Amino acid sequence: MAFLIKSMVGNPLKGMMGGEEKAEEETPKDPAAAAGMTREEYEEYQKQLVEEKMERDADFLHKKAERATLRVCLRDKYRLPKSEQDENMLQMAGDDVDVPEELLKMVDEDATEEEEKDSIMGQFQNIQNMDMDQIKEKATATFTEMKGKAEEKCSVM
Repeated sequence: MAFLIKSMVGNPLKGMMGGEEKAEEETPKDPAAAAGMTREEYEEYQKQLVEEKMERDADFLHKKAERATLRVCLRDKYRLPKSEQDENMLQMAGDDVDVPEELLKMVDEDATEEEEKDSIMGQFQNIQNMDMDQIKEKATATFTEMKGKAEEKCSVM
């Protein structure tokens, strides 16, 4: 409602006040003049922008390819199904893509931790971390369960 009143009363009052304000100032049609540069400076600036964008895009694609390489390595390691998206990314990037050193270190650390857990020493450490009372309870429960099943099946016992 306020908009309607303002549009009806406001526009005629502007005309009565005398000086009409220009809604738009004249803008130069040349973008170089609008930026406050000469034509050559503006063209140089535009070239720099394009080059920087191309460099950023190339770096971004390289990073994506590195990540895809790492995912492929992890899929191979854990025998997971391959991803066509990663394969396509590697083909687009070419053969010059290597996995970043930081990511390789992380994967190697995970691999050594898994090897330690899988080794006999790792199993001994897990046994040390377990509660002996809990182990005894499980063993006695299993023994009594087996004894009960044996007595049911065997008439001699």
